[in-house]
Amino acid sequence: MQGDDAELTTAVLAAQAGDETAFRTVYRSVHPRLLGYVRTLVGDPDAEDVTSEAWLQIARDLDRFSGDADRFRGWAARIARNRALDHIRMRGRRPVIGGDETELSGRAADSDTAGEAMESLATDSTLSLIAQLPQDQAEAVVLRVVVGLDAKTAAETLGKRPGAVRTAAHRGLKRLAELLGADPEATAALDALPPPREPHGPAVTSAGVTHTRSRTQKDM
Repeated sequence: MQGDDAELTTAVLAAQAGDETAFRTVYRSVHPRLLGYVRTLVGDPDAEDVTSEAWLQIARDLDRFSGDADRFRGWAARIARNRALDHIRMRGRRPVIGGDETELSGRAADSDTAGEAMESLATDSTLSLIAQLPQDQAEAVVLRVVVGLDAKTAAETLGKRPGAVRTAAHRGLKRLAELLGADPEATAALDALPPPREPHGPAVTSAGVTHTRSRTQKDM
């Protein structure tokens, strides 16, 4: 297990035992990527609120989680996705964030490799570009590259087969490669993109179990 993953796994276990400092460690580790995922679903104006709602559920149901760091990221992403989809249903539709999808397929690219696009995926500007992709591609790209889930865990989050998630991620990255290759300002890399992860460990479950003291955003 990688060092960061071992630390997150330890922090999750301690948080489940009631350690508030450990829960803040979990929050700081996972929140930025989770927020980026929610942004691709609901847009910037509502992303913070929707992600906050997700963290309230994560805190409430944490006792029922079982698994390591990878599984926790997938579990948290699934909760965030459900909150985001509820929000979209209430509002009526997924927002269009800056431009339209033709921008991603109609421009010439210096390179046709998806790998180069993967290196520049977590700046706010690039997340806005990802949000312009069809939703299945946007979610697959963010879950695989930004959140750092393996194909199996991403598939569980989305309720799809791993092969379908890999295909959607590949198509999304190919489209992004076209635009990123033609826009130097969009190629600033993230400090540390997680490598693709191999699935391991048992599946996790969650249910509505409430802590004696519910954590709040202030605690995080």
